[in-house]
Amino acid sequence: MPRSAPARAPITSPAAATVFTTVLTQGPVSRVDVARRTGLSSAAVTKAARPFIEAGYLEELASEERTGPGAGRPANPLAIRSDREYFVGVKITADDLIGVVTDLRAGIQTSRHHPLRDHDVEHVVAALADLVGELLDEGYRDRAYSLGVAISGDVDRETGLVRYSPFLGWRDVPLAELLDEATGLKTTLENDVKALAVAEQWFGEGVGASSFALVTVGTGIGSALVVNGRLVSGAHGVAGEIGHVPISADGPVCHCGGTGCVEAIASTEAILAAAKEAAGEPGLTMDDAVARARGGDESLREVFAGAGHAIGLGLAALVNLFGPERVVVSGEGVATYDLFEDQIRRTFAVQAFGSAGRCGLVIRPLPFEEWARGAAAVAVQGLFVPDRL
Repeated sequence: MPRSAPARAPITSPAAATVFTTVLTQGPVSRVDVARRTGLSSAAVTKAARPFIEAGYLEELASEERTGPGAGRPANPLAIRSDREYFVGVKITADDLIGVVTDLRAGIQTSRHHPLRDHDVEHVVAALADLVGELLDEGYRDRAYSLGVAISGDVDRETGLVRYSPFLGWRDVPLAELLDEATGLKTTLENDVKALAVAEQWFGEGVGASSFALVTVGTGIGSALVVNGRLVSGAHGVAGEIGHVPISADGPVCHCGGTGCVEAIASTEAILAAAKEAAGEPGLTMDDAVARARGGDESLREVFAGAGHAIGLGLAALVNLFGPERVVVSGEGVATYDLFEDQIRRTFAVQAFGSAGRCGLVIRPLPFEEWARGAAAVAVQGLFVPDRL
């Protein structure tokens, strides 16, 4: 069972959650600015902040002189004490476990990798518990109570169930419950792309945006949507799956069973398969395909352009339906973005409807440690679970 966590952040009301989240994601910030940004009264902000200061989660910084007519007395900005509590995040891939410990603002303090030699549930749970133990033994055991785990596939965050993970071959695995017992930490489970979106929403490109989308390019094509500050899961937990939007009636068959999905054309595996066919070389590696395409091999450049066209269509469909302020494109496949950037942008410009095309595209490759950081950010969100409010 998860061990108790005494004197944690006193988030006991919606007002307390609002104040703490504002300082967490936008601080340091004065009480006056918190009130202005949240619509709460100054008295309500002060009342909500006091228990956090007493519990060591917030601190008052030195006063800032305010200038201008009617400036009033100096303000003492509120700031998060990032080292008050630590969070463990783990990203599960098909062949590796990547773990991090972060502070309250999802700043990575330490990280470790463990190879994953077996996909058996019992083996993965034991390996993950060993990894968590090693991370905690680096000096974080006394102030870490929560574990976030990110995994690809269909995940039910509320129940902690992995309904389907194609890369692990799992169906209906109660992973959160198993990890609660194995690690002694309260486990929150989330789809890996949605977890990465949480980190972007609270601590990255999504801060201050009412709506944005995260699209990941690599082994799969994933996406997550944030609308009005909330991550959209949909009725069945799979909202935003643009990787499985069909864009070609006579395209390749996807592992999901559909035909012509974006993922079936633009994932790493799909690109390599098309490159092998174009080059007539069954033994061609992705590294060789990339090097030769960059060297001017036209047949291979066309393969990457085709993937870029597919991604551009998927992005256009996303912004036409959803209309976000910006889209963050990331993932390990972005390392080769130079080979299909022009085609992505051309296709997007043609297919995006009207002012939807004004949506900003932010391109940033991220290492797997950032995915684990996303899992830790989900664990930070665990401070705000409904039963505490």
